[in-house]
Formats: sequence, C-alpha cells, structure tokens
Amino acid sequence: MHNTKITVREMLPKQGIPSLWHYRYLLFTFAVRDIKSNYAETRLGLLWSLLQPLIGLAIFTFFFDKLLNINTGDIPYPLFALSGMCVWYYFVYIVNNAGSSIIQMQQIIKKMNFPRILCPVSKALSGMLDFIITLILLLVAMSIYGIYPSATLLLLPFLVLLLIGTGLSLGIWLSALTVRHRDLLHAVPYLVSFAIWVTPVFYPVTLLPEAYCRLMYFNPMAAVVEGLRWCVFGGTSPPWDYAFSFIPVAVLFTTGIMYFNRIEGRMAEYL
Repeated sequence: MHNTKITVREMLPKQGIPSLWHYRYLLFTFAVRDIKSNYAETRLGLLWSLLQPLIGLAIFTFFFDKLLNINTGDIPYPLFALSGMCVWYYFVYIVNNAGSSIIQMQQIIKKMNFPRILCPVSKALSGMLDFIITLILLLVAMSIYGIYPSATLLLLPFLVLLLIGTGLSLGIWLSALTVRHRDLLHAVPYLVSFAIWVTPVFYPVTLLPEAYCRLMYFNPMAAVVEGLRWCVFGGTSPPWDYAFSFIPVAVLFTTGIMYFNRIEGRMAEYL
C-alpha cells in the first residue's frame, strides 16, 4: 500500500501555477462546464446574472440612499453601490466556489489525472461571466445618468487581476483544507457574507471616523472596490496606503499554492 501511494504521487502531472498554461484547454473546459451547469436547467438562464445585482441594488438604494441619504459625492448612489457590488459578488463567488471546488469535482478527481489546482482556478474563470454582465450593466446605468468612463478605465484589467488574486488567495487555501475539514464549507460563506460590512461596497469610506478609515488600508477588498470606482468614474486615485493590504494577499496566495501542492497527491485518499 505504501508503494502504491508513492507511485500515485509520482504520476501526478506538473503542479502549481506553471501547469495552468500547459492544461489551459482542460481549464477552460471546466469553466465552460460550470457555466452550462449553472444556467442550463434554469428558465431565466443568464437573466439571473442581471436579477441578482438589480435586486441587491434596489435594497441598498432604498435603505442607504432613500432612508439614510448617504452622501456619495458626484457619483449617484445607484452607480456607487452597483460598482461595489460588481466587485463584491465576483469575490464572493471565487472564495465560495473555489473553496469547495475539490469537493464539488471529487468524482472527476477520482477518475482523471490532472493538476488539481485547475479546480479552484476554473471557478474564477466561470464566475467572470457574471462579473462581465454586471460590469456591462454598470456601464449602461452610467450612460443613463449621463456619466461616461474616463481614460482610467484602461487600468481595469489590472484591478481584475488583483480581484482574482485576492479571491484565490483564500479559495486555494480553503479548497485544500476542506478536503479534510468539511465544516469549513458551512463556516466560510457565513464569514465572507459578514465581511461586506467592513468593506466600502454600499457606503463611502469618508462616512467612517478617521481611525476606522485607516483600518480600511488593511482590507485588500476595500482597495479593489475603491480602485474599480476610480477606474470607472475617474477622479482622485485611492491612497497608495492601500498597497500594504496586498502583502498578506501575496503571502496567502504563495503559501496556499505550497500547501495545495504538498497535499495534492493525497487528495483522492480523503475524498
């Protein structure tokens, strides 16, 4: 039995990020498969990608704009909230689905020999469709308000990479840990949903006392949300202090890949 385990581990394909390009066709196959499974059996199909942000936008606008009358400066509140939701929903999708990807794809893992890192990364790709649809909705809403993107929109791909990296820094860790600790599948979505209250998705950072504003510099998602608003609406760029928030993201991403690679050969045994 011991020799068999060593043989299986040695037979595993190339591990880690370098394997993504080599197995790119399989990676996209997994992503397309997820997209089809998400919408194939629903009557509304891709319309669900529009309904979720629209319903959330209606709720946020009613409570925080109509009732509390939150000041968002030159940006109309519906556009302000929708830009934050665009980022946040994609982040939540990556963390939740990448975190449970190994469990979701356990039948494929048991039958096929491929780099397991494709599982969490494919979830980031499949979720990008909803992100793009929400972003288009934002641009359409901006045109209705007579507001048009500035030249900083060209920096949007860089912000999207930061967003994906932030989501996967947690998702890759969780995908490896949930193989043996299934309770995380229930705890993580709750914790992630709570994190929206400490991220300026539906309220501006200026609404907080100065001491709490400084704490936002340690929240990478605050940096991504503020960065996307700057890319789309222009104006003053976010403080460079936000850059410090990506230090733990880089650490989590790197150590997550290392831990994932270490237990990759034993994943099938735990499933």
